[in-house]
Amino acid sequence: QVQLVESGGGLVQAGGSLRLSCAASGRTFGRYGMGWFRQAPGKERDFVAAISWTGAYTYYSDSVKGRFTISRVNAGNTVFLQMNSLKPEDTAVYYCAAKKGVSATADNKEYDYWGQGTQVTVSA
Repeated sequence: QVQLVESGGGLVQAGGSLRLSCAASGRTFGRYGMGWFRQAPGKERDFVAAISWTGAYTYYSDSVKGRFTISRVNAGNTVFLQMNSLKPEDTAVYYCAAKKGVSATADNKEYDYWGQGTQVTVSA
């Protein structure tokens, strides 16, 4: 089992920045691909970013590419999402997820463990 706890969400004005963290505990963190997803009210959960076990491969949705950066520190069992140039449409609950194996994917069905989420609200 892997337990995931997100933090770093909050209220920010458009154009601002936030850094989300996801702390993992339980089984070996280093052998999991990690992802960030988000869900706005009344919408489906959407892919945001993902990172492979080594950190060599990263993937982003088109809507955040160039603004968000995913990274990880395996020694600290933590994955980060740096969010810059935030827009009101980025408002959502952001979820961290872990999938068994070294690869990363945008498919939420491939992920085995999920955090409880952290709210990000971007005001106009």
